[in-house]
Amino acid sequence: MTGSRKKEIRFSRLYSFSCFRSSSRDEHSQIGQKGYSRVVYCNDPDSAEQIALRYRRNYVSTTKYNALNFFPKSLFEQFRRVANIYFLVVACVSFSPLAPYSASSILGPLVLVIGATMAKEALEDWRRMKQDVEANNRKVKVYDRNHKFQDTRWKKLRVGDLVKVHKDEYFPADLLLLSSSYDDGICYVETTNLDGETNLKVKHALDFTSSLHEDNSFQQFKAVIKCEDPNDDLYTFVGTLYYDGQQYPISLQQLLLRDSKLRNTEHVYGVVVFTGHETKVMQNATDPPSKRSKIERKMDKIIYILFSVLISVSFIGSFFFGINTEKDIDRDRNVKRWYLRPDRTTVFYDPDRSALAALFHFLTGLLLYGYLIPISLYVSIELVKVLQSVFINQDPDMYYEETDRPAHARTSNLNEELGQVDTILSDKTGTLTCNSMDFVKCSVAGVAYGRGMTEVERALAKRKGDVVPHDDGNTSADLQGKSIKGFNFNDDRIMNGQWVNEPNADTIQNFFRVLALCHTAIPEVNQETGEIAYEAESPDEAAFVIAARELGFEFFKRTQTSISLHEIDHTSGRKIDRSFTLLHILEFSSARKRMSVIVKNDEDQLLLLCKGADSVMFERLSNDAQDFEAITMDHIKRYSEAGLRTLVVAYRGISKEVFRSWEEEFMKAQTSVSADRDALIEAAADKIEKDLILLGATAVEDKLQKGVPECINKLENAGIKIWVITGDKMETAINIGYACSLLRDDMKKIVITLDSPEINDLEKRGEKKAVAKASSASIANQIREGKLQLSSCEGNSISFGLIIDGKSLSYALSKNQEDSFLDLAINCASVICCRSTPKQKALIFRLQDWLKRVGEGRH
Repeated sequence: MTGSRKKEIRFSRLYSFSCFRSSSRDEHSQIGQKGYSRVVYCNDPDSAEQIALRYRRNYVSTTKYNALNFFPKSLFEQFRRVANIYFLVVACVSFSPLAPYSASSILGPLVLVIGATMAKEALEDWRRMKQDVEANNRKVKVYDRNHKFQDTRWKKLRVGDLVKVHKDEYFPADLLLLSSSYDDGICYVETTNLDGETNLKVKHALDFTSSLHEDNSFQQFKAVIKCEDPNDDLYTFVGTLYYDGQQYPISLQQLLLRDSKLRNTEHVYGVVVFTGHETKVMQNATDPPSKRSKIERKMDKIIYILFSVLISVSFIGSFFFGINTEKDIDRDRNVKRWYLRPDRTTVFYDPDRSALAALFHFLTGLLLYGYLIPISLYVSIELVKVLQSVFINQDPDMYYEETDRPAHARTSNLNEELGQVDTILSDKTGTLTCNSMDFVKCSVAGVAYGRGMTEVERALAKRKGDVVPHDDGNTSADLQGKSIKGFNFNDDRIMNGQWVNEPNADTIQNFFRVLALCHTAIPEVNQETGEIAYEAESPDEAAFVIAARELGFEFFKRTQTSISLHEIDHTSGRKIDRSFTLLHILEFSSARKRMSVIVKNDEDQLLLLCKGADSVMFERLSNDAQDFEAITMDHIKRYSEAGLRTLVVAYRGISKEVFRSWEEEFMKAQTSVSADRDALIEAAADKIEKDLILLGATAVEDKLQKGVPECINKLENAGIKIWVITGDKMETAINIGYACSLLRDDMKKIVITLDSPEINDLEKRGEKKAVAKASSASIANQIREGKLQLSSCEGNSISFGLIIDGKSLSYALSKNQEDSFLDLAINCASVICCRSTPKQKALIFRLQDWLKRVGEGRH
């Protein structure tokens, strides 16, 4: 990362969803109220006010026990087992004359079993403690009283401390970002440990603090933060920073969470806001639970049965013993069983107190027949569990060479559960696929570009019995002599500058110009080779910028207010430099499903460049539809069927009057500090993102991970059901399902969708209540029909695959249909939920606590 480049980049004034400085009279309505009472004195942790608040230090502990509670808590865990309670009672009774054997014979095995199990628990907790010690003793640079950054252990951090974190280091606590090695205060953060996402997140500091670049910049820096109290919500943060008589609203964009990692940024400065168990990641962590496997619970039931048998045998024996003992001496004092000497016996055989003798006999029977309860079984199982943990840790087949990480069994309590998984829930991207995007095809002005077959197309061809070519030339490497990451495109018509000869050259130019400008990537120039690499938030974005570069629109420079390209002039065919003034970035979000930038070109024209999902883009096109709109939709459908991820590309010109009017409203929404600030920004963005002119669509491929089809086959052969939850279109999801063996030709498909003429007609008329009523009825009917199909094939070897789209899923997960949907889904071998939102994913994960999750950071 070159110093000159850093000084040119300033994003903090451009991000539409960042926090901007508000006037002094603006206040967060929540600050100071219940739940929003935290106060942080920045760079002044030793002040009397900060000390008086008595916030926790940064020490964390994830252990289940400590020195004081180990024995009572561990003993409680041991005596949750029914057999242990029984043997404890028997051990106590064995000290009485009732026992037919010595106390040591029963007490010894009990102490051995409980002692061995407690030792195993202590060992596993000691390993947790070692990890805690390692984390607590990591070092970070903290600003001290001598105005220097000194190495300090994580556990000694205090609220208000000013820290400096370097590239590839984890954040030691929840920090408020003040500035970074970039002049505008942005930084890249990897949150894999928090949410499983491998894509980098962009964080950016407030405008006024982003200028604090040097260690000595903080000598006079003092500020106060008032923000929300500690909570477990990873996706919201509300606060206000008070500095020099001004108030600055702060949000999640300025918060760096503990256990996330700094990437692609040399260093950042931040103030500690939450420490230790008050950080958001630790608020989400639960105390180590008392884990009991199904086998243990089943063993308890078996013990109950054996205990019932024991009581029955003892009761029957003591009942008849009592009757016979009473008859030993009749009313005339005649002795019946004279050899037992009933006239001179103890209370245990006294005919005059036969009921009491029967009771003692019953207790003796419980002791004598106690070997029905197998205490050795527990010893054997505990030994097997420990050995299983050792084998798991040393299994070479469970070693992941790429990251040099073997399998690690943190606890042996649930080993046997691994063989009892009934259902796996999996994300697609990064779990079934590599999350490494390649630009492979595109549609521009109704013409499809890009040749060759994707992995999914090959799998579909094989399924249909078609001949699959071994080498279809679907790589740019064949022509250029080297492989280019993110670019796997081949079409002579537009490569090597040949697009200038196409009849639709103007549209092609605008199409790739949008790809080269509509993003938040940063160019990284290799000083030795001169090659340009890109630091992007997602693999998709990087693939688009690389594709634009390879086809003649090279993004090479970004400054505070401009983006510069090397591009081919289609009239002269010469390579020229072109610069665009960057006015606003309207960021992508899962709700918006699109991203836009507003730029001004050399001809003083204002342009809005937009790319997004077809579900939101086509409805924003101008009424003067292009001739190729229907063709583009058909191409998108074909790309989806080939398993490709598609985006629609469009633009519009904006008059200066319209832009000034919109910008005034937009800036007002940006500087708002009300609770509905994001909604105001989204509404303002929505007003400008309309009347778009269609250019075309992109198609990128995310290849399947190696061995996925074989793995899924093995799981299905083991009787494990698989659910895949993805945001892809239904056609894409189905074909990827076939490609990875999630769906098979011999499998019957149950498709639940709301894509029907009746519902589409109601939606066009805007009758929301009628749409909701008809949709709910349609889903209920489709679920009922699906269950009828299952029942009609009951007893056969036919398996079923369920496919449901996101819109249908929202109704299927409603309270009145959730149970019926779950009953249908759990009886299908495979379930694919497509077009799913993050909220729907969360609802599915919570459907049943027995569902085992894979993906979303757990793969």
